[in-house]
Amino acid sequence: MPQPPYTSETAIPLPELPHLHPPIPTRTLSARKPTRFDIKPAPAARQAMAQALGLLDLPEFRFRGEIRPSGRTDFELEATLAAIAIQPCAITLAPVTTAVSETVLRRYVADWQEPEGDEVEMPEDDTQEPLPEVIDLTSVAAEALELALPLYPRAEGAELGEAVFADPGTAPIRDSDLKPFASLAALRDKLGGKPEDE
Repeated sequence: MPQPPYTSETAIPLPELPHLHPPIPTRTLSARKPTRFDIKPAPAARQAMAQALGLLDLPEFRFRGEIRPSGRTDFELEATLAAIAIQPCAITLAPVTTAVSETVLRRYVADWQEPEGDEVEMPEDDTQEPLPEVIDLTSVAAEALELALPLYPRAEGAELGEAVFADPGTAPIRDSDLKPFASLAALRDKLGGKPEDE
């Protein structure tokens, strides 16, 4: 019996992120001095975060920095993310450990205006975003961690084999079959021939 197609409705939802730090309402931020934070979750919270992000484990995690005023109405978040994450190998599912050390920068703009038009160009400064009513440090940290980790982690020695495609009852097509001119060139070189001048 054929399996139903994979859709967002059939996907198994991941657990929600744990609350590592209370969300900060931007109206409570000081316009004169920075608001500092230092997030070092307990083992249970790290494990919950690992499950939410699809990791095998998250032995170390620390997110510390500050949100400081920029001009009269804008704010900047600058922080350091230090973590050790363990992911499943994309080929063998063996554990792959990655050490992360990243500087995270967000610029929250109060008078943000969305680009208009059919063809929208990517802004040069991708750290800018609209000033939200609440800054969720947990989401910022989780996003920074996801971006820092390899998309397809590979364990040492793991190699992706040659992909072979064929319908039932037919001969498979391999990479070499898709390069007939390369085979002819190799035969010509073996026979001592030379390419003709164009």
